[in-house]
Amino acid sequence: MTVIWSRLSCIVLLNRGQRNISIFSNTTPSNWNKVVSDAEKIVGYPTSFMSLRCLLSDELSNVAMHVRKLVGTKHPLLNTARGFVYDSRNNLQMRGLVVLLMSKAAGPSQHKASDLLPQDMVSGIYPSQRNLAEITELIHTAFLVHRGIVNLKEWTNSDGPLKDMQFGNKMAVLSGDFLLANACTGLAQLNNTKVVELISSAIGDLVQGIYHEMPNSLEDKSLTDDINMVTWEEQRFLSHGALLAKSCQAAMELAKHDKDAQGLAYKYGKHLSLGHKLNSDLQPFVKSSSAGPVTFSLNSAPVVFHRQIVGQERWRHQLQQATTIGTIDYTKLQSTIKLEEGVTSTMDLCRYHGNKALESIQCFPSSEARSALENIASTVTKF
Repeated sequence: MTVIWSRLSCIVLLNRGQRNISIFSNTTPSNWNKVVSDAEKIVGYPTSFMSLRCLLSDELSNVAMHVRKLVGTKHPLLNTARGFVYDSRNNLQMRGLVVLLMSKAAGPSQHKASDLLPQDMVSGIYPSQRNLAEITELIHTAFLVHRGIVNLKEWTNSDGPLKDMQFGNKMAVLSGDFLLANACTGLAQLNNTKVVELISSAIGDLVQGIYHEMPNSLEDKSLTDDINMVTWEEQRFLSHGALLAKSCQAAMELAKHDKDAQGLAYKYGKHLSLGHKLNSDLQPFVKSSSAGPVTFSLNSAPVVFHRQIVGQERWRHQLQQATTIGTIDYTKLQSTIKLEEGVTSTMDLCRYHGNKALESIQCFPSSEARSALENIASTVTKF
């Protein structure tokens, strides 16, 4: 009873304050929540339960007790922890949900040499595929935690006590490593060499993609000089799409589907992820001005498109015009970008990836699971 009360007190403390973490979808909450709710009914249980065993483990409970010490500080690990235990917008477990839906949409393999039996399936999904979905979520969450590590070289006393940030960084490394270790253990227990290779390569892609996204300066403006939209898509696939794409492919491998089915599942995960990222980058340019202060990355898709359209020299002049004493006026820069076709080009590319995701699953039998995958792809491309 003492252990349970300790865990509950951690959750209550982590839920204090503003819940502002967004992990998968930036579409209208009511529409998105309905799509997710309908999809969860199809796969058998809410995907928010998938990491419950890990969340309630003794090891993570001890970490959570230490994370409580960060309450009242500005360390980003606290917001990540809040999002992990209280996911009000159904964002955290979406990758696992897509893997489960893909598994059910494809169904059992028709390959005669397959030793898998249909009666082993629960709600049309093999236990190994459910384990894979959980592993995918653990990996994603581990990287979210690791990305919350603060660069102490840029920290000043006015931002808060340095010791709080140092402690938070240690907790971010420890908890992220714990989640990743659990994921790797579960991956080995699947006893499938190809799946291990696929997910291991996805972890490598994540690391490489995050490295490319790391800003060279506080305003991350230098990176935009070096990339065009082709490079942008390649890099964003590594950091945002590889894990889902390869997890969908791995789910097909676990069910002994052929290479064609695996390729289609991979394409769905790839295009869905890129469509989502484009949708996310569009939000500052399409949402109501009353939604709050304007801010966006200078490496976001509309900005990269805009820079290609106006040219490097003109872009630098526009950026200089919107900068005062080293601080960018994002509202002014947003208005400048909206005057050109960068935003509409991003919308077109988002729709393209959404359509490609829809095309990739048309060969699967018509079913509730396939319809749910279609609804998710369609919702991600709504602005």
